[in-house]
Amino acid sequence: MNKIVVLGANSFSGQDFVDLLLDEPGYQVIGVSRSPERSGLFLKYRLRKDLSHYRYYALDMNRDMGRILAMLDEEKPDAIVNFAAQSEVAPSWEHPEHWFQTNTVALSFLVNHLRKQKYLKRYVHISSPEAYGSCVGTVTEDSPLNPSTPYAASKAAADYLLKTYAKQYGFPLLTVRATNVYGARQQLFKIIPRSAIFVKLGRVIELHGGGRAVKSYIHIRDVSRGEKAVLETGRVGELYHLSPDQGVEVRQVVRTICDRLDRRFEDATRAVDERPGQDAAYVIDSTKARAELGWKPIVSLEEGLTDVVDWVNANWAAIQAQPLEYRHAA
Repeated sequence: MNKIVVLGANSFSGQDFVDLLLDEPGYQVIGVSRSPERSGLFLKYRLRKDLSHYRYYALDMNRDMGRILAMLDEEKPDAIVNFAAQSEVAPSWEHPEHWFQTNTVALSFLVNHLRKQKYLKRYVHISSPEAYGSCVGTVTEDSPLNPSTPYAASKAAADYLLKTYAKQYGFPLLTVRATNVYGARQQLFKIIPRSAIFVKLGRVIELHGGGRAVKSYIHIRDVSRGEKAVLETGRVGELYHLSPDQGVEVRQVVRTICDRLDRRFEDATRAVDERPGQDAAYVIDSTKARAELGWKPIVSLEEGLTDVVDWVNANWAAIQAQPLEYRHAA
């Protein structure tokens, strides 16, 4: 494989994956996202001096599918890695149709076209462990899906759709479910960058349910490394989990950030009601990826949180000029 299309390349996860691919001089990478390409504040690859192996198209999965399909047929990529999705959980209750339109309906147009083409060797789909609902016990790749939110339901529907194309037409599907990804350049409304920003601004961080939910936070570069391993050596038709060794309460993560910025956790936070459909835990088993792909996470939570705080500090003026709250776009 030498030509890779990354859908959702402007996203937090997509941009880091693009940056990792560009470490390999043999890859030609094509990025696609619905919005104009952002700056190096949010796109790590934009900080590179040489981008001769990368091209970017601002195309929307919902509005520009015809143009996307025409581009794919002209470029004939060896592989597609699809990060493109509506991914914020809480707002999916307000406009579930938008989540299903992007995550399921648009995807159906894409995969139904691609399954008829001869050029595609591998299609890596980025799913979500939220499709499992609240994780109890050891959650492996064979665990049943039990989504708790419209977002999770739309991702579960997409996964079922893709599996049918893989089964009926031999579509070259590989699927990844990674736990709570974080790191520098993440969307500012996410809990980890938002906590650092609110501490610096002297604002109070609201912790839903007191921050007692358990999350499996994993650094973005560890996830990108795992996705690259799936792309290159994963078995077609298989699903792979990418997760750390254990979960941690959200409140403990926020406490660590407060410590890094010399502010008392008790002064910086306030407990508020839990969000509808919030699952108690996301702890999934990644034994399969570790055994088959030789992958394991290498960035500790302490290192990763320091990385985020350092990024916020180094880019404080630019970050202050950005919107800090989630803005929904249909």
